[in-house]
Amino acid sequence: MSKNYAGVEDLLCDEAFLSWYFKTDIRAARRWERWMTENPGSSARVLQAVEFLESLELEEKDPRPAEVSHAERHLLDRIHRAGRQIPSKAMLTRNRWWLAAACLLLLAAGAYFLFPKQGTPAFHTRFGEVSTGRLPDGTEVTVNADSRVSWSGAWLDGKDREVWLSGEAFFHVRKTPLKSRFIVHTGHFDVIVTGTMFNVLNRRDRSHVMLQEGSVTLQTADGKELAMTPGDFVEYSQDRLVKRMAKQDSIIAWKEHKLSFDNTTIREVTAIIQEQYGVTTRPANGSVANSTISGIMPNDNLDVLLKALEATAEFKVIRQGGEIIIQDHSN
Repeated sequence: MSKNYAGVEDLLCDEAFLSWYFKTDIRAARRWERWMTENPGSSARVLQAVEFLESLELEEKDPRPAEVSHAERHLLDRIHRAGRQIPSKAMLTRNRWWLAAACLLLLAAGAYFLFPKQGTPAFHTRFGEVSTGRLPDGTEVTVNADSRVSWSGAWLDGKDREVWLSGEAFFHVRKTPLKSRFIVHTGHFDVIVTGTMFNVLNRRDRSHVMLQEGSVTLQTADGKELAMTPGDFVEYSQDRLVKRMAKQDSIIAWKEHKLSFDNTTIREVTAIIQEQYGVTTRPANGSVANSTISGIMPNDNLDVLLKALEATAEFKVIRQGGEIIIQDHSN
């Protein structure tokens, strides 16, 4: 993919960009994400285009497959014909916004056919909240604190069921008569299954999968695959998938509103508290940061969690200037 985009209007008329924004073509979206990584100087234009699309209020409607296909062909044909009508570079600047407006008018008129509610947020938990719900196929999903699960609009048996995850969630996937694939998209890899139980974490600096039951295949953006069997724990580290040893009960303790620590450093504990509750938390110094803790603590209330931490008699919790500082109890 090698394109130069002179302005925001060029992005708004680009099929790959729209596929990325509306999540209609996963392969095209990945190519676009790679392009954005390779062209950081275009980030401002991309942000402006995204803000413009988000400002549109489009009517949503569940279409029939034939309507989706017809609308897509019609829209893309109009975009191509509009592009060919621009006669020369001299007229390009004057016509760019007209072309973008034409694209977006077509988009607004036919968006509920071409982009049927894909990526629409379904479950979004706040800090300190754990919630359980069901997806359109009956799949049960439990969502950890400060996490979002969204899914594509029309789930037809025989077609892929696609979910996008930001944060952490546990899935108990329902099998379908035609064994439709269930795909969880994260920032670094896809989790591909038919029917199984697994936990996925996709946060800013950590991504991993724990398989409890069934089998899944992980697939990275560059096409590499890794098969998992029950009990496997796979972490995305240094741009690759790595199987590691991990205690299943510790990984999914959050479902029971608990945190399970096994020689966990205080540096890691403070990071977890910040993820769960959105409160800036840090060790008082390097010595405290490298101290470890083991045990199971309640995680349904921040104050109770901090009191449990102090109850170990090893640490003292200080609230100062809007942040939480963990000190050695002897200080």
